[in-house]
Amino acid sequence: MIAIILSLIGVFGYLAISGNSFVILMTMMGIIALSGIVVNNGVVLLDYSEILLNRKKQDISNSKKKLIVLKYESIVESCKSRLRPVLLTAITTIGGLVPLSAGFNINFYTLFSDFDPNIYWGGDNFVFWGPLATTVISGLVVATFLTLFVVPSLFMMIEKFKLWIGLRYR
Repeated sequence: MIAIILSLIGVFGYLAISGNSFVILMTMMGIIALSGIVVNNGVVLLDYSEILLNRKKQDISNSKKKLIVLKYESIVESCKSRLRPVLLTAITTIGGLVPLSAGFNINFYTLFSDFDPNIYWGGDNFVFWGPLATTVISGLVVATFLTLFVVPSLFMMIEKFKLWIGLRYR
C-alpha cells in the first residue's frame, strides 16, 4: 500500500510544479488507475521475493544471521529479476498515454473514408482526457523508481522487525 502513497508524490508534485488544476473527475480516475498499476508492480516484486525466500528457507537452520542474509539475498535477487517487467509496464503505459496527454488527435472516420487523417493538436478530447493521462504519467514515473528502491527497503525492515519480535518472544 505504500506504493500508492509514493505515486501520489508524483501526481501532486507534477500538479504543483506545472500549475495545472486538479480536475476532480479525471484526475481522480487517473489516481485510481495509477493505484492499480503501481500496486501490481509492488506485488510482482514482493511476491517473487517471498517465493525465493521460501525456497531458500528449507535448506537452513533457524539462526538469526542466516535468515537476515537469506532475506536480503532474496530481495536483491527479486529486484534484479523483476526489474524488466516493472520497467516495461511503466514504459508501455507512459508511451501509450503520451499522445493523449499531448492532445494528439487523428480523425479515423475521415482517414478510412476519404484517406485524410485530419491530424490536429488539442481539442475537446485533450481538455477532457488530458488530466487523466498526465496524472497517470507523472505518478507512474515517480512511483516506478520509488517502488524499485523504497518498497524493497521497507520490506527488508519489516522482515527484520518480524524476526526480532519472533526471536525475542519465543
